[in-house]
This record gives sequence, C-alpha cells and structure tokens, in this order.
Amino acid sequence: MKRVLLFLGTNLAIIVVASITMSLLGVGSFLDETGTNLNLQALLIFCFIFGMMGSFISLLLSKKIAKWTMKVHIIEKPRNSTEEWLFRTIEKQSKEAGIGMPEVGIFEAQQANAFATGANRNKALVAISSGMLQRFNRDEIEAVLGHEVGHVANGDMITLALIQGVVNTFVMFLARVVGFVVDRVVLRNEQGLGIGYFVTTIVAEIILAILASTIVFWFSRRREFVADRDGARLGSRQGMINALRRLKAEMGVPNQLPESMQAFGITGGKRSGLKALFMTHPPLDDRIAALQNLSD
Repeated sequence: MKRVLLFLGTNLAIIVVASITMSLLGVGSFLDETGTNLNLQALLIFCFIFGMMGSFISLLLSKKIAKWTMKVHIIEKPRNSTEEWLFRTIEKQSKEAGIGMPEVGIFEAQQANAFATGANRNKALVAISSGMLQRFNRDEIEAVLGHEVGHVANGDMITLALIQGVVNTFVMFLARVVGFVVDRVVLRNEQGLGIGYFVTTIVAEIILAILASTIVFWFSRRREFVADRDGARLGSRQGMINALRRLKAEMGVPNQLPESMQAFGITGGKRSGLKALFMTHPPLDDRIAALQNLSD
C-alpha cells in the first residue's frame, strides 16, 4: 500500500505548492480579452501540462523518497545467507518477468510487508521488511517478492502516473472554475480575479484531489489481483495463498509504513463503509478466493 500513498502524497504536495506559487506570481489567470470570462480552452491546456508534470515528477522521485522514508538498506553485496537468497530470488524472478534487475533492499519494520517502486521498470526497487523475513517461510516470501516484481513488470507505476496526470488535469481545471464562480457570483467581483478566486481555487484543489484519489485507489485495488497472480506464477500459488493468510492473521501488528507509502506494500489497512473507497488493497479474503479459483 505504501507505493500508491507515497505517490499520491508527493503528487498532491507538488500540485498545491505549484498552484500557490503560480498564484503569487500572477500565473494562471485565464480570462478572455475582456477580462470578465474564463478562456476554458487555454485553461484546460494549462491544467493538462501542469497536471501531467506533477504526476511524473512524483513518479521520478518515488524511489528516492521510498529509500529515505523507509531507511531502506540496499543489498549491494549480500552479508549473510538470507540476503544472498533474497538477492538471488529477485534476480531469478526479474529474468523470468523480462525486466532489469531491481535494487534489492530491507527496511526495519515489525509488520510483515514489502513494496516495489520506481519510474523505470528496468531500474526499480523491491524492498521487504525485516519482520516478514523473520516470520514468513521462504515459499511465502518468494511469492510476495513475485507479487512485487509483477507490479514492476506490468508497469503499474507508469500507468498510475498517467491516470493521476489525467485526474490532476480535471482537479486543477474544476478548482479554477469553482474559484471563478465564487469570485463572480458570491463575492461579486466583476473585473479581473480577486483574492476570493485564489483562496477558493487552492481549497477546492485540495478537496477535489482527495475525492479524485478514489479513482487511483480503485485502479490500485484492481492491479493487486493481477500482482497476486504474478506472485503465484513467479513463486507458487500455495505460497501466495499462505502468505495472504499469514498477513490476515497478523492484521493486529501495527502498519509501520507511512500513510503516503502504504499503497506500495503487499497489504494495506482494513476499512469499511465510505472509507473502503480509499483502500489501496482489496480485502485479503477476496484476494485469497481469487487465487483459489485460478485454473491450473
């Protein structure tokens, strides 16, 4: 779950900071020649450029931020038999998946988790928690690693960036339309753009970005089923099922991945009701059932 939330958090920060900076510099005023109406075409083009830019900057920074946030120890030269096995397993799986060898890392966390991230499928990062290494058996770990390698091979982060870029475009566009309406209708400013436009735009942008993130979360949930199948293929189906069952049994162990990183992990938090719309992972029972129903 860490992968997606890290990406979304970075993306939102970039978009908000960019919007504030543009407002302070007077950039982003899309009025027509009369200075009374919005030029919607110019506004849409502008929002598309900056929306995509924010998304792909987040993607490019994802690996560095993950290393820094999680204090990932990168295995450059294995120090023991466990690290040697971990390195060789990912090396074997990456070859089978047709991608370049990812960086392999371990992060200190009691919770069993793993994640993959990176802008380039041939220069990604796959990291696993010390808690998972200590408590899971090798068949289970191998399947979990296959799950993460599957995310990389399927280009899920690139697709996520494209979806987020489109979402950013409409969030920025609609926020400015709302700001314009408030400025004209509520505050009755008839010429140019007043302070109400800029304040409303920033507030609307944050609210709309949070609501629109449900689209990204939906995509993340769908891709988890695909990654689980990859884990079953690159590891074993029973190993993947057992790993998910063990994760379910350990639901009480605190998730030490930051909120911004949780969509990148093998499992996320448990939520219900409207909160379920903000889940990056499907329920573990659904994922287990899907694997059990796979044809041999």
